[in-house]
Amino acid sequence: MPGSNLTRDEATARAALIDVTSYTVDLDLTKAEESGIQTFGSTSTIAFTCREPGAETWVDLVDATVHEIVLNGSPIDRASYVDSRIPLTGLQANNTLVVRADCAYSHTGEGLHHFVDPADGKVYLYSQFEVPDARRVFACFEQPDLKSVFNFNVTAPAHWKVVSNAPTPEPVPAEVSAGSTTDVALWSFPTTKRMSTYITAVVAGEYYELQDTYEGKYGVIPLGHYSRQSLKAELERDREEIVLLTKQGFEFFEEAFGSQYPFEKYDQLYVPEYNMGAMENAGCVTLRDEYIPRSRQSRSFYEFRASVILHEMAHMWFGNLVTMRWWDDLWLNESFAEWACYHAEAEATSYTDAWTGFANMRKQRGYRADQLPTTHPIATDMVDLHAVEVNFDMITYAKGAAVLKQLVAWVGLEPFLEGLREYFRDHAYDNTEFIDLLTALEKASGRELSGWAQEWLQTAGVNTISPVFELADPSTGSGTATYSSFAVKQTATDEQPTLRRHRIGVGIYNNAADGRLVRDEYVEVDVVGEVTEIPELVGKAQPDLLLLNDGDLTFAKVRLDERSLATAVASLGACDDSLTRALIWSAAWDMTRDAELSATDFVELVLRNIGAETDSWGLTAFPGFAAQAVVQYAAPAHKAALRDRWERGLRELLENAKPGTDHQLTFARSYAGAAHSDQAVADLEGLLDGSLTFDGLTVDQDLRWTLLNNLARLGRADDARIDAELADDNTISGKEHAAAARAAVPTAEAKERAWELAMVDGSVPNETAKQVVLSFMRDGQQDLLAPYVDRYLADAPLAWERLGAHRAAISLEYIFPRVLASEEALAKVDAWLASEADGVNPGAIRFVREGRSDMARALAAQKKDAASVVE
Repeated sequence: MPGSNLTRDEATARAALIDVTSYTVDLDLTKAEESGIQTFGSTSTIAFTCREPGAETWVDLVDATVHEIVLNGSPIDRASYVDSRIPLTGLQANNTLVVRADCAYSHTGEGLHHFVDPADGKVYLYSQFEVPDARRVFACFEQPDLKSVFNFNVTAPAHWKVVSNAPTPEPVPAEVSAGSTTDVALWSFPTTKRMSTYITAVVAGEYYELQDTYEGKYGVIPLGHYSRQSLKAELERDREEIVLLTKQGFEFFEEAFGSQYPFEKYDQLYVPEYNMGAMENAGCVTLRDEYIPRSRQSRSFYEFRASVILHEMAHMWFGNLVTMRWWDDLWLNESFAEWACYHAEAEATSYTDAWTGFANMRKQRGYRADQLPTTHPIATDMVDLHAVEVNFDMITYAKGAAVLKQLVAWVGLEPFLEGLREYFRDHAYDNTEFIDLLTALEKASGRELSGWAQEWLQTAGVNTISPVFELADPSTGSGTATYSSFAVKQTATDEQPTLRRHRIGVGIYNNAADGRLVRDEYVEVDVVGEVTEIPELVGKAQPDLLLLNDGDLTFAKVRLDERSLATAVASLGACDDSLTRALIWSAAWDMTRDAELSATDFVELVLRNIGAETDSWGLTAFPGFAAQAVVQYAAPAHKAALRDRWERGLRELLENAKPGTDHQLTFARSYAGAAHSDQAVADLEGLLDGSLTFDGLTVDQDLRWTLLNNLARLGRADDARIDAELADDNTISGKEHAAAARAAVPTAEAKERAWELAMVDGSVPNETAKQVVLSFMRDGQQDLLAPYVDRYLADAPLAWERLGAHRAAISLEYIFPRVLASEEALAKVDAWLASEADGVNPGAIRFVREGRSDMARALAAQKKDAASVVE
């Protein structure tokens, strides 16, 4: 039985048989404000044609109670609805199908999500359909290549806002349901442009609305911005920035892509308990409402929000105007939108250093993903929906964007954009495959790209590039050695052995008299094969620091030679160029993760240099990486000393930070996370009660929760104290923070309760469960957590059935017991993979394999750190 799965072969056969003329979807949301409501009414009327009259197919519908099925005027037995499918037999050339059902509201962000705001009791609904969840709201042919037009008719409480893909109509009074005292209205939306089911949308509730317009070269685009009423003040506060980014994005993309925005209006709706960052529904973008913050955030937060806003806007062309035929070419959506958002951010907004931020954070996630045993090509083989569900990852996003950045450097920006313009012109409102885009890019650039595509898009794994050189004796009196030979060595793993062509920069850096670390020379070369000689450097004096991939042109790990690493530790912060620093930070972190640089040395690098970091993402990312080095990569015999050094160093950085800066806020948060000594505990208590202050540091509500969470981790905050804080913050954010704090409490009872919420109870709202998961496995609680290696392995096979696909993926990824890395734990995981994984959901196996890889990496790093301490 297929269940809710769909194979590529099935989708191909169905697309060859039918075309969908139109959908009319009638939704009855009138009872959504009633306490305990679980369902809503859904009637789908689908007009479609069949190329082979007399053939049969099916229509998709998930988790519904079907009341009526009528095909071409003839009723179909409701009992035929089995296994998420309604079979359709005896098709005619032209067909009309009507399915009337009650569908289930979601609390996991899949389908139509139902949320009651604890701040004021108001109800909010929003849809989330990618990958295959439109079928949870209306009967449909759920695959991306069966595009159609849609007519949504929504009946809802009259005081609500209702938004969909087409422009919002004026509502008209509707008949009140029997026994209802609520006035209701009908919103009959005009027919949409032709689109796939997964980018349709309905958002409804007591949303607060702001309207604006963008006037560009192709005309006027109405702009809407929506949030919960309880975030009204915050949306008003951020309105100017959000509207500016939206207008800058439209102006940039319409010019770059050579075509007007392909839909009639553009609404951005900030919605609660969202299980993604955002979703590119055509003309009706949904974003997690944490992007409208209630407390102070660092610049990296706003920089990331800008990239999300521009990413979803780029999707209006990549994915919505032109859509992949099947999910094999998911990267055609995501990699291109990811590249486009950073390109636009750097060229059209105030975040001109966006590519530095990309290198410091997003690209790091791509490097990590590409070294996991579950890595895959950017353009990967998606045999069915189960494969798709676990491949929305940083290979598709971050690595894909980095590789496209390299392609742009190779073929030239203007030829690249001209290829995109032709692609959009030729395939507007249609579906494509990879070859269609490749053909357009080859035509525009004049380059043969199939070989490049094979190397970069159709193989997996990250290469490592290292300097290999010999030094001549120093010239008499100079005291400086020179290179007698110099080459770049490229390596790959045994599992992913592809060696690729890389265009890289080589930077020569020296310490200047004024104390700065400056670049004296730069060479740009092509690296091909295992060893590439660089004759331009022969005879040059060995610099204080030599940097491969200077300029960040390629996607590869970089190694620093011994002299360069010593310079980085001593004076990285003295380098003026933020991208150069990002690449050196990255090289040092890669070496630490690969057990070539000790955790102790990496932590020292961070403590000595992070105070001078000016890039917002560098400032945010590398204290987090250093904390990971302390927790996971430190040798057990040396961990206590390194933990003390990290805590003291952060306290010093906090004391010395300029008041009111991102540095101060970042170091306060990091210090809270590192706190373990009596003095640090006293500091956290003092920050909470106001007896300890730092000029410029406001302890707002979110920072209060950070402090309290870490006091809970240390056994200094129990349920009563957490409840008292929640009483002062009766919001959904407060409830989520409180659940996280309770999960951090170091008692068996607290851990058991948190495990139930995270891994067993499918009714827990998705964002609440996520916060519990992220707070569960805490350093310093290893003895208490020891039983959860076995618990994890026992519950992993049940997660998909208990929690649903999205929650299962989040829980299994982040609650894996990495903090318990040991040879014994590794052996247990290996035994499970060897003998107990048969028949288990592939997603569960994936996350166990990834966690196992992280455990093994941690053990290797601990051995390196132990050796360095001995030395």
